Amino acid sequence: MSQPDRVDATLAALADPVRRRVVELLAERPRRAGELAGELGATPSTLSKHLRVLRERGLVNETHPEFDARVRIYALSSAPMVELRSWLDATERGWAQQLTAFAEHLASQ
Repeated sequence: MSQPDRVDATLAALADPVRRRVVELLAERPRRAGELAGELGATPSTLSKHLRVLRERGLVNETHPEFDARVRIYALSSAPMVELRSWLDATERGWAQQLTAFAEHLASQ
């Protein structure tokens, strides 16, 4: 998948408010799926669908503690956010350059 496609996938995953809230909660610390469901007031099946999208897009990682393979702990993966931040930075630089050029054009009139 190309970098623009990965950014598109990240933005698509983050377009949903529940998934954005999951990312916000996981930014604080890794959490069990049940803990996330409780914090969000979501049913386990609903949360499972959201977590699957986040996993497929590479935004979260799932691990199982050695003591109990039934427990799933989710944590953020930084790579998609680094790519998104890079895209945002480049876009912002482009806007800044355009605004500077426009201001210079106005000043020369």
